[in-house]
Amino acid sequence: MKTHTERLPVHTGDREEIINITSQVEDVVKKSGVQSGICIIFSMHTTCAITINENADPDVKDDLVDGLARIFPHGGKYRHSEGNSDAHLKTSAVGSSATVIVDQGRLLLGTWQGIMLCEFDGPRPRTVAVHVQGM
Repeated sequence: MKTHTERLPVHTGDREEIINITSQVEDVVKKSGVQSGICIIFSMHTTCAITINENADPDVKDDLVDGLARIFPHGGKYRHSEGNSDAHLKTSAVGSSATVIVDQGRLLLGTWQGIMLCEFDGPRPRTVAVHVQGM
């Protein structure tokens, strides 16, 4: 059994944005040498999420940001008073990790799927942990 873990730096540019990190994760899988196994992608933050979604139409990213803003508005009435409560809630709703199957040394993603980092409290430097294990 092989295991390989890397931390990927991601610098975000806006308070809320969705960044496609698929190619960076693919590079980690390639370096791992794993041909068959799993890849776990994990955000090391409480205001930044990971999801798998469509990577072809940029409107999907905007819809995700806009939809979450309607559910958890920035500046809403929250008990946590640091000004980023909406970001914590959005991250909890989306999730902090994703798991993807590795098959024949590649991520097993659908045609339109990509791995997305969801920034909800930027801009700031972020770290994404990527762990690959298998044979």
